Amino acid sequence: MLQLMGPAITPQTIGSLFALAIGFAVAGACASAYRVVWQRFPSFHLLAMGPMPARFAAVPLLVFSAPFIIMRNTLQGRQFERRRVGVVMMATIIAGLWSLMCGAVVMTAFQALINV
Repeated sequence: MLQLMGPAITPQTIGSLFALAIGFAVAGACASAYRVVWQRFPSFHLLAMGPMPARFAAVPLLVFSAPFIIMRNTLQGRQFERRRVGVVMMATIIAGLWSLMCGAVVMTAFQALINV
């Protein structure tokens, strides 16, 4: 008799992996769209620049492009500033969790649009 080694992958795990991937894809798409329009990548400095309405308008962009910004800054910091691996790992975990949450929001929005 054949026994499996370990538990099978559950549908919730697959859904979480899709949400993670969709979150990173949306983050990259938002950051790339911003770069096409303004010829520079978005950064968290957008919250401190310009008039107050522009700052509020930057919040949705930054919420959805934050995983991309975090990873870009982390990898550049590792390359140029020689940051420690532990700092890079923590930033990667934060970006991954943020991406998971954004991906869950996007998947929920798509499901709501499909079920209408």
